[in-house]
Amino acid sequence: MKVHFIAIGGSAMHNLAIALKLKGYEVTGSDDEIFEPAKGRLAKYGILPESIGWHPERITPELDAIILGMHARIDNPELIKAKELGLKIYSYPEYLYEQSKDKTRIVVGGSHGKTTITSMIIHVLQQNGIDCDYMVGAQLEGFEVMVKLSETAKIMVIEGDEYLTSPIDRRPKFHVYQPTIGIVSGIAWDHINVFPTFDIYVKQFEIFANMIPADGEFIYCEDDPELPALSERITNTKKQPYGVHPYHITNGITYLETPYGEYPLKIFGRHNLTNLNAARYACMAAGVGEKDFYEAIATFKGASKRLELVAKSDSCSVYKDFAHSPSKLKATIAAVREQFPDRHLVACMELHTFSSLTEKFLEQYRGAMDAADTAIVYYSPEAIALKKLPPITPDMIHNAFGRADMAIYNDSGLLEDNLLKINTENAVFLMMSSGDFNGMNIAELGEKIISLHA
Repeated sequence: MKVHFIAIGGSAMHNLAIALKLKGYEVTGSDDEIFEPAKGRLAKYGILPESIGWHPERITPELDAIILGMHARIDNPELIKAKELGLKIYSYPEYLYEQSKDKTRIVVGGSHGKTTITSMIIHVLQQNGIDCDYMVGAQLEGFEVMVKLSETAKIMVIEGDEYLTSPIDRRPKFHVYQPTIGIVSGIAWDHINVFPTFDIYVKQFEIFANMIPADGEFIYCEDDPELPALSERITNTKKQPYGVHPYHITNGITYLETPYGEYPLKIFGRHNLTNLNAARYACMAAGVGEKDFYEAIATFKGASKRLELVAKSDSCSVYKDFAHSPSKLKATIAAVREQFPDRHLVACMELHTFSSLTEKFLEQYRGAMDAADTAIVYYSPEAIALKKLPPITPDMIHNAFGRADMAIYNDSGLLEDNLLKINTENAVFLMMSSGDFNGMNIAELGEKIISLHA
């Protein structure tokens, strides 16, 4: 098979390209910009484009398929050439479905927790010797790529994003996957540039759940404000609600309470214990015994950037997390507060996404950082300009979060300088962003913070 990627440098796209290369396909691609780590990883597998830019001459009748990335525009010259030649053009999600249409597809949807739940399921299946293909949105320890495709696996586990499929396909990605077992972790309005009202956003999850066949299973969080009512409108498949798994914390370690005894975990946080329960039901639906699930999940260390410990000493810890939406901020801060009730909690988040940098959506953040002792917000005026959004001001952010003592920065260098002035004795630092604080190295920052009282 000869496959060409238009916009090969994206996080998901370059991982799919590597997966197909490992499967034995002939892979080529183009992009107008490719950054690390994609650049180095594509080079390692011999599929880094020789030159940057779009090259219609690379689109030939010999290609079996074109895979179109979300980064490409509808007037992309390679896309135009592919249409002229009548080639098969797939979006990223369409091609994943094409590769998994004869498999049991476990699709994890929801506004938060998708990556963690997906990672947990993959980990448990692997630990129990059950071969599975997968697509997950974060790097997992022990896994070189975020996508695996094979001819032999009978199960594929897919992180089901609700964002648009491609420039020429306006469907949410998770609709394209056609779940056999579908999970929805929760619904909290996001992507307001695509879903302008909350009702429109909720409808996407109802459509997703209604796609599950009669012999499948709809697994949903019963603690979510929207999902119990939504589940009542789903009548074509088995339904399995879940909540937080019973647990307790002793000496800073979280223990699962199960019929088979207590299991110490390497992860923590009420939201993670809720995610764990979703993974438990999915794994049991896939044939894993309950006790086998518990034994496997006890060894799960978490997904990259999901409450990831970057540095620690006896009196201070530094974590980074992908949290950026209001619901994710609340859940992540609450998890750290519960795990370290006696420590001074410094929570720092970056407003980075299109939604979070929109004045109207900012109102959704009210109270989101109230549980932190010190609350800090960073935003980049350059990012706002690149997204062609109206400017926001510190006053707007103060009013939105409803916290007068919140510190607000739009200079990452100044932010880092002031973080290093905070007393680190008996403290925990939580750095939250779907970006990188304009190039800040969180690992190096963590080591600097810890060294202040070494």
